[in-house]
Amino acid sequence: MDIVRRPETMQRITTNELAQVFIDEQVAEIREQVKDKKVLLALSGGVDSSVVAALLIKAIGKQLVCVHVNHGLMRKGESEQVIEVFRNQLDANLIYIDATDRFLDLLRDVAEPEKKRKIIGNEFIKVFDEEAGKLQGISFLAQGTIYPDILESDGVKAHHNVGGLPEDMQMELVEPIKLLYKDEVRVVGKALGLPAQMVDRQPFPGPGLGVRCLGAITRDRLHALREADAILREEFDKCGLASKVWQYFIAVPDFKSVGVKDNKRYEGWPAIIRAVNTVDAMTATIEEIPYEVLHTITNRITTEVEGINRVLLDLTPKPIGTIEWE
Repeated sequence: MDIVRRPETMQRITTNELAQVFIDEQVAEIREQVKDKKVLLALSGGVDSSVVAALLIKAIGKQLVCVHVNHGLMRKGESEQVIEVFRNQLDANLIYIDATDRFLDLLRDVAEPEKKRKIIGNEFIKVFDEEAGKLQGISFLAQGTIYPDILESDGVKAHHNVGGLPEDMQMELVEPIKLLYKDEVRVVGKALGLPAQMVDRQPFPGPGLGVRCLGAITRDRLHALREADAILREEFDKCGLASKVWQYFIAVPDFKSVGVKDNKRYEGWPAIIRAVNTVDAMTATIEEIPYEVLHTITNRITTEVEGINRVLLDLTPKPIGTIEWE
């Protein structure tokens, strides 16, 4: 079975069989391109970079050097999952950098959304560049570019990405999934044996929780956001909404309201639920969440998460509201 490699006409990958053909083809191409040289990959833990990592590990093993930068804005358990899957299960050559303090110190008192994004993107490049500079004999740079990235390379989606990597790295690119759409990448990931939790991971902006901790980021509010978001994801998994909703998350704004806790007045932040469905991210509709599920989520967040005393539901489609709040 031969897959014609033209984006407009190539057979789309919809089955495990087609995915295996693609994997075999890419393993051969990667080995031919890379030979005995080393490849560097910024491994975010997202679907695209994870599938590229698994493909390259299958093709060249320890010749791949993965760098995972934890900027302190990941969702609960995500960096731990990267370490478990790639270092412990796939025996990857993985460098883990916990740069939480570095990022959060730079972001202190910064409330303007675009400035936050630029700080996060620029610092990511610096951290990655510093690590790359410590390595010897790196000839290739792998990237998780997919076909929509090529189609939308006019900057429309630039604010969702962490940031481009340094142009002066002087490395040849390895982009094995650049002709695939996101749904195809997921099929390939499953065929490579990656866990469903990683392969089915919903879209997550490069600046991470930095664009959902609205306004100036504080560590206590970021912690509350991370815990509330984990509860939302857990309850969506339980009730089956996780597989029906394209993107769902919590946003926590930088203001408080009065409430009552333990028979005392209690000031806390609101947690805002956003759950949307979309085909192309250009427009989005609101997913209807059963009230029983909303009550459960509200009860858990307000009793389990320190600092949050209200739960709100965002009912705004796109347009007029964007998917992210910032």
